[in-house]
Amino acid sequence: MKRCFWVDEKSEIYVKYHDEEWGVPKYKDRDLFELLILESFQAGLSWITVLKKREAFREAFDNFDVEKVSTYDESKVEELLQNAGIIRSRGKILAAISNAKIFIEIQKEYGSFSNYIWAFTDNKVIKNTSGILPVSTPLSDKISKDLKKRGMKYVGTVIIYSYLQAIGVVDDHEQGCFKY
Repeated sequence: MKRCFWVDEKSEIYVKYHDEEWGVPKYKDRDLFELLILESFQAGLSWITVLKKREAFREAFDNFDVEKVSTYDESKVEELLQNAGIIRSRGKILAAISNAKIFIEIQKEYGSFSNYIWAFTDNKVIKNTSGILPVSTPLSDKISKDLKKRGMKYVGTVIIYSYLQAIGVVDDHEQGCFKY
């Protein structure tokens, strides 16, 4: 079975992520929040590092319950900084808490975060047929700019492009891949 070039076939977790999740449209706000947080923690690291720590992140961040994450205090931050199962970056942890609050504001404004994020493409999946895998696009630039204007952190255009791939707004499976 042929997969996208970036998939390490020896890594079961990577294969499973590619085959079952990457590029599959997601509409549940919990899933959208989880991937937004994971993508922000990935900044400067490899995605496989994040995938290997995903279950620990789920446990540490209350299964990515946005309401709970938005109420984390300094004692919770200190607890997270001691958790060897996750990526221990004070800046990224504080950003996750702040971003949760903004995520909730967006939910209130649009009825759901899903409504917000999918509105950028009129609820359509962008299918990449160019054969080129970009790291950012005018779409990711636009969303990144809007999220930053709202106060989110770790949402640069490259992170947002990866996020759009992860949540299925953008389908970047290669033409030779069985998921294309």
